Amino acid sequence: MAIREVIKMGDPRLLAASQPVAEFGSPELRSLLTDMQDTMLNLNGAGLAAPQIGVGLRVVIFGFQENPRYPGADSVPFTVLINPTLTPIGEIVDEGWEGCLSVPGMRGLVPRYRELRYTGFDAAGTPIDRTVKDFHARVVQHEVDHLDGILYPRRIRDLKDFGFSEALFPGEDLAED
Repeated sequence: MAIREVIKMGDPRLLAASQPVAEFGSPELRSLLTDMQDTMLNLNGAGLAAPQIGVGLRVVIFGFQENPRYPGADSVPFTVLINPTLTPIGEIVDEGWEGCLSVPGMRGLVPRYRELRYTGFDAAGTPIDRTVKDFHARVVQHEVDHLDGILYPRRIRDLKDFGFSEALFPGEDLAED
């Protein structure tokens, strides 16, 4: 349908908690999901949350086979996840480099649970219940944080591990965030 503008860090809409989706299968929801997918694919995103395009609903999409922004990352199946709930499995937390379409050109080392269970619904309201780990778990946590008004820089433990991609990784082509 349309590629939407991704709002940037500093916009207060990114700090607001999102509202649950009440009606599944509606034309408005289908249109939102199409716009989100078009936008994410256009920007080589690993995922996108509705608040990133200024829509305060608990909707995220994520997934890719290969992603130039995350070379070497395992593929993640394309998923529409609405009204998600995350439950960590175990206590193991790994740090990994993250970027964000709302924080372009920057990366940070972010702690995330290595393994988790996520539940929610797809676009038709069919329940989703998955247990995932590693990069898949990281992507889900990053996107769901957006629904609670949290951008990844708030999770960074030491700001020496946050900066512009070109300064942190000179000579590496990580595609523009």
